[in-house]
Amino acid sequence: MHTALRGAMLATVEMRPLLKTKGEAGSIVTMARRPARCYRYCKNKPYPKSRFNRGVPDAKIRIFDLGRKKANVDDFPLCIHLVSNEYEQLSSEALEAARICANKYLVKVAGKEGFHMRVRVHPYHVVRINKMLSCAGADRLQTGMRGAFGKPNGLVARVNIGQILMSVRTRDSHRATALEALRRCQYKFPGRQKIIVSKNWGFTPLKREEYVEQRQAGKVKIDGAYVQFLRNKGNLADNIRRFPTAFEQTA
Repeated sequence: MHTALRGAMLATVEMRPLLKTKGEAGSIVTMARRPARCYRYCKNKPYPKSRFNRGVPDAKIRIFDLGRKKANVDDFPLCIHLVSNEYEQLSSEALEAARICANKYLVKVAGKEGFHMRVRVHPYHVVRINKMLSCAGADRLQTGMRGAFGKPNGLVARVNIGQILMSVRTRDSHRATALEALRRCQYKFPGRQKIIVSKNWGFTPLKREEYVEQRQAGKVKIDGAYVQFLRNKGNLADNIRRFPTAFEQTA
């Protein structure tokens, strides 16, 4: 009984293809993904997808804005950034893992309407792989390092020191939640990162005090997650139409 069962199990195992390269059995097997540590450093020039560089696989990360994207700029005054502290390359898989990690925690604690998170880097740099055969008789098929310019293998984002990787805007009451979400993101990236609480209002370039002053003076106009500014040039009639409050106060 036991011998028959063992023989059936061995037959099942032998039927499965073991490699995804073409071997003696003729079965095709997918090789494991090369670790991202092989592509960590920015050694070469940027190599984006183009008409010269075709057949590039899609990036794993496809969504860059999460939460309440259409929230008014007044709703989320607090902004916190995750900033890179190294000159390196981040794989699209790492960006996707960090996005999922932060989003899951923020939705759980702050609610899906209580924040707006944005991934600020995009993976456009193509990394290559020079595939080697590891099956029997491979030495007769492959050429080693002759013609070693590889084929596209994945996408990475090239980041610099001080570059913002992810940003979260939310209410002041969810400050600790946003800090914890970005802290958890750090474990998905290689190298070192810093979490910085911005002095600006949301995603705008204005400091908090400046934003409140200019908002009361009518010199800024809400435009989604950002603001439009009243400039001291351009068509006067157009400026009066767009910023009526500012001209009423001066009159």
